[in-house]
Amino acid sequence: MKRFGLIGKTLKHSFSGSYFADKFEKEGISDCRYDLFELSNISEFPSLIESHQKEFKGLNVTIPYKKEVMQFMDELDPVAERIGAVNVVKVQPNGLLKGFNSDYYGFRSSLESWLSNYNLKALILGTGGASNSVRTTLEDLDIPFKYVSRNPLADGFTYEQINANPKIITEHQLIINTTPLGTYPDIEQKADLPYEELTKEHFLYDLVYNPELTAFLDEGKQADAKIKNGSDMLVLQAEKSWEIWEE
Repeated sequence: MKRFGLIGKTLKHSFSGSYFADKFEKEGISDCRYDLFELSNISEFPSLIESHQKEFKGLNVTIPYKKEVMQFMDELDPVAERIGAVNVVKVQPNGLLKGFNSDYYGFRSSLESWLSNYNLKALILGTGGASNSVRTTLEDLDIPFKYVSRNPLADGFTYEQINANPKIITEHQLIINTTPLGTYPDIEQKADLPYEELTKEHFLYDLVYNPELTAFLDEGKQADAKIKNGSDMLVLQAEKSWEIWEE
């Protein structure tokens, strides 16, 4: 039996668990199983690998261990190294661990299939781990961007600065939310922005996928902007994980 799984701190509402269970059933894959492994600390990772070494073929990694797990990798894919985060671990035939980042692939693929205009500037809301794949994608697509955070940044704006100068929204037509704001059950939450500046020329992308229409995206919808949630990215990154494990 080939064994796969997901490590993280709290996995009660895991997308990956149900996704791979459905995939195995629909595609008649009977020699694989996908389990959830909640770790209270990343220091538990080596013993987890050791206890299932003969069965493990690969793991996904989620919050808050995408950076911390890198210390246990024997090798890093160049994209994961650039991003500074690993969300896919492949157990190679020789037992060595190689780290990849399928979030980059999922986000980039979904963005490229959605954007109709690349001649724009972007704002990345949030500077946490999820923003790293977004940053790398925008760099690779030559889309200029600025971060937006509650705290002052050398390469970005604070929400306070944007509200004081709403023209910043006008000048940045692609706005990507990488924060958890608006995630169920706190569905009323959204970034503090001058949404009245949004137009039909704007593109709003929210990495949050539950609910489908977040408060952030709803503001875009009201302004006739193009909107997209994170569900496509999730599916694409999951399938990329499988592709990496099966190579």
